[in-house]
Amino acid sequence: MADRYRIFGVELSPYSVKVRSYFRYKGIPHQWIIRNADSQAEYQKYARLPIVPLVVTPENEGLQDSTPIIERMESVYPQPSIHPSDPVAAFVSVLLEEFGDEWGNKWMFHYRWARDVDQLSCAGRLARMMMPAADEAQLSTMIAQVRERMVGRVWFVGSSPQTAPQIEDSFCETLAMLETHLANRAYLFGARPAFGDFAMWGQLYNLWTDPTPGAIIEARATNVLAWIHRMLWPRAEGNFEDWASLEPTLMPLLERQVGRLFMPWTTANASAIAGGREEFSVELAGRTWTQKPQKYHAKSLAALREKYAALPEKYAALPDKRAIDAVLDRAGCLAGLRG
Repeated sequence: MADRYRIFGVELSPYSVKVRSYFRYKGIPHQWIIRNADSQAEYQKYARLPIVPLVVTPENEGLQDSTPIIERMESVYPQPSIHPSDPVAAFVSVLLEEFGDEWGNKWMFHYRWARDVDQLSCAGRLARMMMPAADEAQLSTMIAQVRERMVGRVWFVGSSPQTAPQIEDSFCETLAMLETHLANRAYLFGARPAFGDFAMWGQLYNLWTDPTPGAIIEARATNVLAWIHRMLWPRAEGNFEDWASLEPTLMPLLERQVGRLFMPWTTANASAIAGGREEFSVELAGRTWTQKPQKYHAKSLAALREKYAALPEKYAALPDKRAIDAVLDRAGCLAGLRG
């Protein structure tokens, strides 16, 4: 196994399966290791933070955080590229990668722990994964512990009685728009997966495994469901599309979800962190959203802004940057990215 990467992860972690899907697409030799009691000692040798996924390189270097992991691996395995050649499509993919990781996780975490049926389903699966050799009494105790702990953490993604309708409306609206967008294409940006596919998929795949959102997906979004299955073992089936062909069905998602909800939320979160506030409120599409700020989200927005700021260096031709700015401005994202 010395020539293989090792991925310590959990099937119920959207970031773990996101990285695994990427490794599968690239054909990178790897071993998938479930992080549980059996693998914990080996995991702790390399993990700096108690999170998954953890990727251990053949040189025994530990890598964490799904986006930097993929960016690091893309520099080592650049082909097939996950970035469209069209500059506008390429940056929209980067933007959707951030949106999937940070806003899509609100859908996943909220649905998973908001209702009894989903709580019991996930707590049971997690307990059996964590303690594969446990007897029924031990499992029952562990299920109760997992459920109590995770239900008490829904505030982390901003889920509350106040925000629950906003989160569920956002999920259902996004699902409807993706269903239209995926009607005649295999992946979000054409006939092969892009950077944005992996992050969006990690959340939606996990949503599909839970009873309530899974039933919604299966009842309303057969094209999305096919894409969810496809992304388990993604492959290049053709080329990326240019922005002109993607825009009619992808722009509504940018406008109504990324620009109208995600961008004002993430900038408000960053401002709250900068101001040392313990709670913040922001108006999202006419409804008030209140939650405790999260430091990681502020860090993630800073990284996204750095990617935007680097565009003039990446695309020397000014018209490309102007085209990107025009799309971002129309979507309501430009001011937030400029900071």
